[in-house]
Amino acid sequence: MTQSPLPPSPVSGQPDYLERLNPEQRQAIETIDGPLLILAGAGTGKTRVLTTRFAHILLTGHARPHQILAVTFTNKAAREMRDRVGALLGGPVEGLWLGTFHSICARMLRRHAEYVGLTTGFTILDTDDQLRLVKQVMEPYRVDTKRWPPQGMLGVIQRWKDRGLTPDRVTPAEDSEFGGGCARRVYADYQARLIAVNACDFGDLMLHMTEIMRTRPDVLAQYHRLFRYILVDEYQDTNTIQYLWLRLLAKRAGQPSNIACVGDDDQSIYSWRGAEVENILRFERDFPGAKVVRLERNYRSTAQILAAAAGLIAHNDGRLGKTLRPGREDAHGEKVQVVSVWDSDEEARVVAGAIERLRADGHPLSEIAILMRAGFQTRPFEEQLMTRGLPYRVVGGLRFYERAEIRDCLAYMRVLAQPADDLAFERIVNVPRRGVGTAALQKLHLEARQIKGPLTAAVARQMADGTAKGKSKAALQSLMQGFERATETLAREGQVVAVEQLLEDVGYLAMWREDKSPEAPGRLDNIKELLRAIGDFQSLEGFLEHVALVTEAEDSAAEDKVSLMTLHGAKGLEFDSVFLPGWEEGVFPSQRSLDEGGLKSLEEERRLAYVGLTRARRRATVLHAARRRIYANWQDAIPSRFIEEIPADYVEHSGQAMQERRLTAAQPSVFAFGPVSSRRPNYGHAPRVTDVYDASPTDITVGTRVFHQKFGYGIVTDVDVDRLQVQFEKAGEKRVMASFVEVAV
Repeated sequence: MTQSPLPPSPVSGQPDYLERLNPEQRQAIETIDGPLLILAGAGTGKTRVLTTRFAHILLTGHARPHQILAVTFTNKAAREMRDRVGALLGGPVEGLWLGTFHSICARMLRRHAEYVGLTTGFTILDTDDQLRLVKQVMEPYRVDTKRWPPQGMLGVIQRWKDRGLTPDRVTPAEDSEFGGGCARRVYADYQARLIAVNACDFGDLMLHMTEIMRTRPDVLAQYHRLFRYILVDEYQDTNTIQYLWLRLLAKRAGQPSNIACVGDDDQSIYSWRGAEVENILRFERDFPGAKVVRLERNYRSTAQILAAAAGLIAHNDGRLGKTLRPGREDAHGEKVQVVSVWDSDEEARVVAGAIERLRADGHPLSEIAILMRAGFQTRPFEEQLMTRGLPYRVVGGLRFYERAEIRDCLAYMRVLAQPADDLAFERIVNVPRRGVGTAALQKLHLEARQIKGPLTAAVARQMADGTAKGKSKAALQSLMQGFERATETLAREGQVVAVEQLLEDVGYLAMWREDKSPEAPGRLDNIKELLRAIGDFQSLEGFLEHVALVTEAEDSAAEDKVSLMTLHGAKGLEFDSVFLPGWEEGVFPSQRSLDEGGLKSLEEERRLAYVGLTRARRRATVLHAARRRIYANWQDAIPSRFIEEIPADYVEHSGQAMQERRLTAAQPSVFAFGPVSSRRPNYGHAPRVTDVYDASPTDITVGTRVFHQKFGYGIVTDVDVDRLQVQFEKAGEKRVMASFVEVAV
C-alpha cells in the first residue's frame, strides 16, 4: 500500500509520532542515511525506536515497503514490529521483507535454490528427520553411538554452520574429535544426502544464502539494488553466519551502508548458542563513519536499581559503555535488597514467605518473578509455592518433576521401593538402551500373566529357567543385579546412597555424562538436585508419596501466577518484584562457565546478573546461602563476587546467616581467577548452626565424633576405607559413607 505522510503537529510542525520521543530516540529515528548503531539499554524503548524508524523511512518517502529489510530473532518480535508499523501507518503494509533471519533466508533461497543443487520446492527438515538422516550417514563409519550419539554429531555440524563453515572449509584446526575424528567426513556426507533428497536443515538456510551471495556477485547485486535500508534487532545476539550475511548485504561498493543495528552489548548472554558479543563491539570498525546513538533513559526501573545495575556492569572491560538513568519522575524507589540465608531450603522459604506477604498487600502474583541461574534451582521454590497455595508457572521449561530425566529417575526409585510397579519398570527397562525390544517385552508380559506376578518376577523366572536369550538376557540380568545391590544398600545406608548407586550401576548417569548435547549438563544438575531432595525425607517411600501428591496437585487455571524461569529466559521481560536467588560463587557465576570460558565467560555471567537486576521495576531482592547441599553433603558457600561489585550506596543487607569460613587476607580462597577479595560487606552476626567442618576420609578414625545431616551426631566405631560404622546418639548404629559426614569439633 502507498503511504502519505502524516499531518504535522500544529504546535511544533513535526509529525505527532515524533512528539512522544525523547531527544536520543528522535536522533536514532531521524538519522536515516549511513551506518547507525543504536545502543539501547534495558527498558529504554528499543522496540518503539525500531518500529518508529521503520515507519519514518516510509512516511518521509526515502523507501517503499519492499525496499526495507528488517530482521528480528523471533517470530513474536517480527509480528510485534509488523503490528506496530501498521498502527503508525494506519493499516497493514504489503510486500515487507520483515522476519527472522531464517525466514528471510528461506524466502531468498526459494529464488536461488539451483545455485546450491536444490530445486525451488526443497523441504526443510525437522529435528527428527535430521536425526534419522545423520544416523544413516554415521553407520558406515561405525561410530560408537553410545559414546558419540547422533544428537551430538548434529550439534557439531550445526556449530560449524553457525560459524559459516561448509565441509570444505572445516580445516584441521576447526575439526572436532567427535565421532573418533570422522565428524568432518560425516558433515560432508550429510550435506550430500540433503542435496540428494532435495532438502536442507535449519542451519542451511543461512549457510546456503551466504555462500550464494559470496560466490554469485550477480545475486548479491540484486539485493543491493532491492534493499535501500537494513534494520536489525538484538544485534548483540548475532552469531558468525548472521554477521557475515548482514555484512554482505550492507556493504555496497561506492554507496553508503544504510544499516541500522539496535542492540545492547551489556545484554549479550547467549554465547552458548553461538552469539558473538564482538559483532556489536566492532561495528564502528566494520562500518567506518558509523554514528552511535546511546539510549540511556530507562522507563522501567527505579533509580536505585539502575544505579546498582550500572555499578555492577561497569566491572566488564568488553563493552562500549553507557549509563542508564531513570526516565520517570517517580523513579527513586527502594534499594536492592541482599538477603543472606542459612541454606537453600531457607532461601526458598524466605522467598515464598515474602511473596505471600506481597499478595496479602494486594501485589499481583503475575508481577512477581523468581529468576535463577539454572533450571535445577526451581525445585525448592516450586515445593514452597505449592505448600503455601501460591499459583506459579515455570516459563520456558517444564516443572521440575515433569522433566524427562526426573521422571526416569523416579521410575527407577518406584521399582526399587515397589518391584511390582510394572508401569515404572516398562519406562526404564530400556533406558538407557539395553537391546530390550518390543518382542522381548512382550515375552515378559506373557510370562508375568502366566505366573500371575509383576514384570520383575517374570525377569527372575526367565533368568532361572534359561528362557531369556540373546542380548536382552545379559542386559536384564545386569539391570536386576543393580536393583538387588541397591536394595541391600537401601537397608544399610539409606535412600540417597542407594538411589545414586542404582543410577550408576544401571548406566543411567553415564548415559548423560557421555551425551554431548548442550542440554546434558543441565540434566545432570537436575538429577543432583533430585538426589539432594531425597535426603529431606525419612524414607524413599515417604519421598515418592510426597512427589505423587505434588504432581497430582490441581493446577490453577488462574492467570495470576508467580513466574519461575532462568535468567536467560527472562531477557526482554519485566516485573514489579524480582527475586534473584543463588548468588554464590560456583552457582552464579557458574563454575562450569568459568572453567570452560575463563574471563570471557565471567563477563558474560556478569551481563546475566545485569539482565536479572534490570528486569525489576520496583523491587529487586538478591539472596545467597551460607551452605548448599550437594547430594547428602553440606558445602560452605561464598557470596557471589557480583554482590560486592554492586555499589554499597544502593544496597541494603539483611538476614542472619553468616559465612562459617571467613575470607581473610591471610587465607584467601582461590577460584578460577585467583584470590577473591576479602573485602566484603558486613552480613551481620549470628550463632553458628553446628560446630562441624568438612573432612576427608583420612581425617576420620575410630572414636571420631561426626555429624550426619539425617542421623545427627555419633561416634565412629569402625572404618572400612570410605565406609564408616557409626553409633549415632539418636538413630542407633548405622553404616554410612565417609563423604556424607562431617567431623564435629
